[in-house]
Amino acid sequence: MKQHFLEVKTDGRGLINITKKIAECVAATKVETGLCHVFLQHTSASLALCENADPLVLSDLEAFMQRTVPDGDPVYEHTDEGEDDMPSHIRSIITHNSLTIPITHGKLALGTWQGIFLWEHRVRGCVRKVVVTVQG
Repeated sequence: MKQHFLEVKTDGRGLINITKKIAECVAATKVETGLCHVFLQHTSASLALCENADPLVLSDLEAFMQRTVPDGDPVYEHTDEGEDDMPSHIRSIITHNSLTIPITHGKLALGTWQGIFLWEHRVRGCVRKVVVTVQG
C-alpha cells in the first residue's frame, strides 16, 4: 500500500478537475491492478466523480447546489466564517469526501466521460488537502 498527500489551491466556489494529479499518484506506485482511494480532509469541500467533457455540467451542478443550499439562509445559526459557512458544511455532507476507483492495467479505470473533481464550497479560495491511497 502506498500513500500520497496532495495540496490543491482553489480560487473559491466551483469544481476543479484533479484527475491528472490522482492518475500521477497511481502511476508512481506501479500498481497494475488494485484500488485508488481518494480522501479529502475538509468539512467545507467535497469530491465528485462526474462528466469531464462539457464545462456546462460543472456550472449546472453549482447552480443546482446554490438553489438547494443557499448562502445566508436565516435558518442557519452556525455563521462564524460568514454566510457560506453552514451551507459549505451541508454541501460537503450531501456530496462525498472520499471516492474509490479501480486500477486496471496501471491506470484509473474511469469511464470515457468521467473525471475526479474537488468541489470547493467556500466563496473564498482555500488550500485543500487530499490523501491518495493506492492498494494492489
